[in-house]
Amino acid sequence: MRILIVDDEPQITRVLRTSLQSNGHEVTVAQDGMDALAKFLKAQPELVITDLAMPGMDGIELTREIRARSQVPIIVLSVRSQDAAKVSALDEGADDYITKPFSIQELLARVRVQSRRVAAAAEPQESSIELGDFRVDVERHQVLVREVEVHLTPKEFDLMLYFVRNADRVLTHKMLLRAVWGAAGADQPEYLRVLIAQLRKKIEPDAGRGAEPQYILSEPWVGYRLSPRPASQDEVCRDGAEPAHTNFTKS
Repeated sequence: MRILIVDDEPQITRVLRTSLQSNGHEVTVAQDGMDALAKFLKAQPELVITDLAMPGMDGIELTREIRARSQVPIIVLSVRSQDAAKVSALDEGADDYITKPFSIQELLARVRVQSRRVAAAAEPQESSIELGDFRVDVERHQVLVREVEVHLTPKEFDLMLYFVRNADRVLTHKMLLRAVWGAAGADQPEYLRVLIAQLRKKIEPDAGRGAEPQYILSEPWVGYRLSPRPASQDEVCRDGAEPAHTNFTKS
Protein backbone atom coordinates (compact mmCIF):
# COMPACT_ATOMS: atom_id res chain seq x y z
CA MET A 1 0.00 0.00 0.00
CA ARG A 2 1.25 3.51 -0.85
CA ILE A 3 1.16 5.62 2.34
CA LEU A 4 1.80 9.34 2.85
CA ILE A 5 2.99 10.28 6.37
CA VAL A 6 2.67 13.93 7.39
CA ASP A 7 4.31 15.18 10.60
CA ASP A 8 6.70 18.00 11.43
CA GLU A 9 8.63 15.83 13.93
CA PRO A 10 11.46 14.09 12.03
CA GLN A 11 11.87 11.44 14.75
CA ILE A 12 8.25 10.34 14.38
CA THR A 13 8.29 10.26 10.58
CA ARG A 14 11.60 8.38 10.55
CA VAL A 15 10.37 5.61 12.85
CA LEU A 16 6.96 5.35 11.16
CA ARG A 17 8.54 5.14 7.72
CA THR A 18 10.92 2.39 8.82
CA SER A 19 8.14 0.40 10.50
CA LEU A 20 5.69 0.70 7.61
CA GLN A 21 8.31 -0.10 4.99
CA SER A 22 9.36 -3.20 6.93
CA ASN A 23 5.72 -4.34 6.68
CA GLY A 24 5.72 -4.04 2.90
CA HIS A 25 4.30 -0.54 2.43
CA GLU A 26 5.63 2.14 0.08
CA VAL A 27 6.04 5.33 2.11
CA THR A 28 6.31 9.04 1.23
CA VAL A 29 7.03 11.60 3.98
CA ALA A 30 5.96 15.26 4.19
CA GLN A 31 6.92 17.79 6.86
CA ASP A 32 3.82 20.02 6.75
CA GLY A 33 0.43 20.40 5.12
CA MET A 34 1.55 22.31 2.04
CA ASP A 35 4.36 19.83 1.36
CA ALA A 36 1.89 16.99 1.93
CA LEU A 37 -0.66 18.33 -0.54
CA ALA A 38 1.97 18.63 -3.26
CA LYS A 39 3.26 15.11 -2.60
CA PHE A 40 -0.30 13.76 -2.42
CA LEU A 41 -1.03 15.02 -5.92
CA LYS A 42 2.23 13.55 -7.23
CA ALA A 43 2.40 10.20 -5.41
CA GLN A 44 -1.36 9.37 -5.37
CA PRO A 45 -1.15 7.49 -2.04
CA GLU A 46 -3.73 4.91 -1.00
CA LEU A 47 -3.65 6.06 2.65
CA VAL A 48 -2.70 9.29 4.44
CA ILE A 49 -1.50 9.45 8.05
CA THR A 50 -1.30 13.05 9.26
CA ASP A 51 -0.59 14.92 12.45
CA LEU A 52 -3.09 17.63 13.42
CA ALA A 53 -0.84 20.30 14.91
CA MET A 54 1.52 21.56 12.20
CA PRO A 55 2.74 25.01 11.15
CA GLY A 56 1.02 26.61 8.16
CA MET A 57 -1.62 24.22 6.85
CA ASP A 58 -2.67 22.01 9.76
CA GLY A 59 -4.13 18.52 9.64
CA ILE A 60 -7.73 19.74 9.53
CA GLU A 61 -7.16 21.96 6.50
CA LEU A 62 -5.11 19.22 4.83
CA THR A 63 -7.97 16.77 5.36
CA ARG A 64 -10.40 19.26 3.81
CA GLU A 65 -8.13 19.78 0.79
CA ILE A 66 -7.64 16.05 0.24
CA ARG A 67 -11.38 15.34 0.59
CA ALA A 68 -12.10 17.89 -2.13
CA ARG A 69 -10.00 15.73 -4.46
CA SER A 70 -10.17 12.13 -3.24
CA GLN A 71 -11.84 9.59 -0.95
CA VAL A 72 -8.50 8.06 0.08
CA PRO A 73 -8.56 6.94 3.75
CA ILE A 74 -7.09 9.44 6.22
CA ILE A 75 -5.86 8.61 9.74
CA VAL A 76 -5.13 11.61 11.98
CA LEU A 77 -2.65 11.65 14.85
CA SER A 78 -3.53 13.72 17.92
CA VAL A 79 -2.72 14.22 21.58
CA ARG A 80 -5.45 13.90 24.20
CA SER A 81 -5.83 17.68 24.57
CA GLN A 82 -6.82 17.99 20.88
CA ASP A 83 -10.28 16.43 21.15
CA ALA A 84 -12.01 19.38 19.46
CA ALA A 85 -9.51 19.36 16.58
CA LYS A 86 -9.84 15.59 16.29
CA VAL A 87 -13.62 15.84 15.93
CA SER A 88 -13.24 18.66 13.39
CA ALA A 89 -10.88 16.52 11.29
CA LEU A 90 -13.32 13.60 11.40
CA ASP A 91 -16.21 15.88 10.44
CA GLU A 92 -14.11 17.09 7.49
CA GLY A 93 -13.76 13.50 6.28
CA ALA A 94 -10.93 11.78 8.18
CA ASP A 95 -11.62 8.07 8.65
CA ASP A 96 -9.88 7.30 11.93
CA TYR A 97 -7.62 8.72 14.61
CA ILE A 98 -4.81 7.54 16.85
CA THR A 99 -4.12 9.26 20.16
CA LYS A 100 -0.52 9.95 21.09
CA PRO A 101 1.29 8.18 22.64
CA PHE A 102 0.60 5.09 20.55
CA SER A 103 2.33 1.83 19.72
CA ILE A 104 3.44 0.79 16.26
CA GLN A 105 1.25 -2.30 16.66
CA GLU A 106 -1.78 -0.05 17.06
CA LEU A 107 -0.83 1.94 13.97
CA LEU A 108 -0.37 -1.22 11.89
CA ALA A 109 -3.76 -2.52 13.06
CA ARG A 110 -5.45 0.70 11.97
CA VAL A 111 -3.67 0.52 8.60
CA ARG A 112 -4.96 -3.04 8.12
CA VAL A 113 -8.50 -1.89 8.88
CA GLN A 114 -8.30 0.87 6.27
CA SER A 115 -6.81 -1.56 3.75
CA ARG A 116 -9.83 -3.83 4.20
CA ARG A 117 -12.20 -0.88 3.83
CA VAL A 118 -10.53 0.13 0.55
CA ALA A 119 -10.87 -3.42 -0.77
CA ALA A 120 -14.53 -3.59 0.27
CA ALA A 121 -15.32 -0.23 -1.32
CA ALA A 122 -13.94 -1.46 -4.63
CA GLU A 123 -16.56 -4.21 -4.76
CA PRO A 124 -19.88 -3.48 -6.50
CA GLN A 125 -22.62 -2.26 -4.19
CA GLU A 126 -25.24 -4.92 -3.57
CA SER A 127 -28.76 -4.87 -2.21
CA SER A 128 -27.58 -7.36 0.42
CA ILE A 129 -24.55 -6.61 2.59
CA GLU A 130 -22.73 -9.36 4.47
CA LEU A 131 -20.14 -8.14 6.94
CA GLY A 132 -18.79 -10.07 9.91
CA ASP A 133 -21.69 -11.10 12.12
CA PHE A 134 -24.17 -8.98 10.14
CA ARG A 135 -26.29 -9.45 7.04
CA VAL A 136 -28.41 -6.51 5.84
CA ASP A 137 -31.00 -6.74 3.09
CA VAL A 138 -31.34 -3.14 1.99
CA GLU A 139 -34.46 -3.55 -0.12
CA ARG A 140 -36.38 -5.58 2.47
CA HIS A 141 -35.11 -3.55 5.46
CA GLN A 142 -34.04 -6.80 7.10
CA VAL A 143 -31.12 -7.21 9.51
CA LEU A 144 -29.67 -10.52 10.71
CA VAL A 145 -27.12 -10.70 13.51
CA ARG A 146 -25.31 -14.03 13.85
CA GLU A 147 -27.98 -15.47 11.48
CA VAL A 148 -30.84 -14.33 13.75
CA GLU A 149 -33.23 -11.69 12.44
CA VAL A 150 -33.66 -8.59 14.60
CA HIS A 151 -36.66 -6.32 14.12
CA LEU A 152 -35.69 -2.67 13.83
CA THR A 153 -37.72 0.52 13.57
CA PRO A 154 -37.15 2.61 10.41
CA LYS A 155 -34.74 4.97 12.23
CA GLU A 156 -32.88 2.06 13.83
CA PHE A 157 -32.51 0.47 10.39
CA ASP A 158 -31.22 3.74 8.89
CA LEU A 159 -28.62 3.98 11.66
CA MET A 160 -27.63 0.31 11.32
CA LEU A 161 -27.26 0.61 7.54
CA TYR A 162 -25.04 3.68 7.91
CA PHE A 163 -22.90 1.83 10.46
CA VAL A 164 -22.54 -1.22 8.22
CA ARG A 165 -21.63 0.89 5.18
CA ASN A 166 -18.96 2.61 7.29
CA ALA A 167 -17.81 -0.32 9.42
CA ASP A 168 -14.54 0.11 11.32
CA ARG A 169 -14.68 3.86 10.71
CA VAL A 170 -15.00 6.45 13.48
CA LEU A 171 -18.31 8.27 12.97
CA THR A 172 -18.80 11.53 14.84
CA HIS A 173 -22.06 12.44 16.55
CA LYS A 174 -22.70 15.08 13.91
CA MET A 175 -22.12 12.65 11.02
CA LEU A 176 -24.55 10.13 12.50
CA LEU A 177 -27.21 12.73 13.26
CA ARG A 178 -27.05 14.08 9.71
CA ALA A 179 -27.16 10.57 8.23
CA VAL A 180 -30.33 9.60 10.10
CA TRP A 181 -32.20 12.88 10.67
CA GLY A 182 -30.70 15.18 8.05
CA ALA A 183 -29.34 18.66 8.64
CA ALA A 184 -32.22 19.50 10.99
CA GLY A 185 -31.07 16.88 13.50
CA ALA A 186 -27.40 17.86 13.62
CA ASP A 187 -27.84 19.77 16.89
CA GLN A 188 -29.99 17.18 18.70
CA PRO A 189 -27.49 14.78 20.33
CA GLU A 190 -30.15 13.37 22.65
CA TYR A 191 -31.82 11.77 19.60
CA LEU A 192 -28.67 9.82 18.88
CA ARG A 193 -28.09 8.68 22.47
CA VAL A 194 -31.58 7.22 22.67
CA LEU A 195 -31.34 5.52 19.26
CA ILE A 196 -27.90 4.04 20.01
CA ALA A 197 -29.22 2.62 23.30
CA GLN A 198 -32.21 1.08 21.52
CA LEU A 199 -30.06 -0.44 18.77
CA ARG A 200 -27.55 -1.86 21.25
CA LYS A 201 -30.34 -3.63 23.15
CA LYS A 202 -31.31 -5.45 19.95
CA ILE A 203 -27.95 -6.40 18.46
CA GLU A 204 -25.43 -6.64 21.30
CA PRO A 205 -24.78 -10.04 22.91
CA ASP A 206 -25.84 -10.10 26.58
CA ALA A 207 -27.15 -6.54 26.28
CA GLY A 208 -29.69 -7.12 29.03
CA ARG A 209 -26.99 -8.22 31.48
CA GLY A 210 -25.06 -4.97 31.45
CA ALA A 211 -22.19 -6.36 29.37
CA GLU A 212 -19.84 -4.02 27.54
CA PRO A 213 -20.87 -3.36 23.89
CA GLN A 214 -19.04 -5.58 21.42
CA TYR A 215 -20.28 -4.13 18.13
CA ILE A 216 -21.23 -0.46 18.58
CA LEU A 217 -18.16 0.90 20.32
CA SER A 218 -18.06 4.32 21.95
CA GLU A 219 -15.24 6.66 20.97
CA PRO A 220 -15.16 9.02 24.00
CA TRP A 221 -16.02 12.66 23.17
CA VAL A 222 -16.02 11.81 19.47
CA GLY A 223 -18.74 9.36 18.40
CA TYR A 224 -19.05 5.66 17.65
CA ARG A 225 -17.48 2.87 15.61
CA LEU A 226 -19.09 -0.37 14.38
CA SER A 227 -16.97 -3.50 14.76
CA PRO A 228 -18.39 -6.18 12.41
CA ARG A 229 -17.20 -8.85 14.83
CA PRO A 230 -16.93 -8.75 18.64
CA ALA A 231 -14.21 -6.24 19.48
CA SER A 232 -10.89 -7.50 20.79
CA GLN A 233 -7.86 -5.56 21.97
CA ASP A 234 -5.45 -7.62 19.89
CA GLU A 235 -6.95 -6.12 16.70
CA VAL A 236 -7.27 -2.43 17.60
CA CYS A 237 -6.05 -0.93 20.87
CA ARG A 238 -8.47 1.32 22.75
CA ASP A 239 -7.70 4.48 24.70
CA GLY A 240 -6.45 3.48 28.09
CA ALA A 241 -5.16 0.09 26.94
CA GLU A 242 -1.56 -0.73 27.73
CA PRO A 243 0.34 -0.25 24.44
CA ALA A 244 3.03 -2.71 23.49
CA HIS A 245 6.64 -1.86 22.66
CA THR A 246 7.65 1.63 21.59
CA ASN A 247 5.33 4.62 22.10
CA PHE A 248 5.42 7.68 19.89
CA THR A 249 4.43 11.12 21.11
CA LYS A 250 5.30 14.70 20.35
CA SER A 251 7.46 16.42 22.94
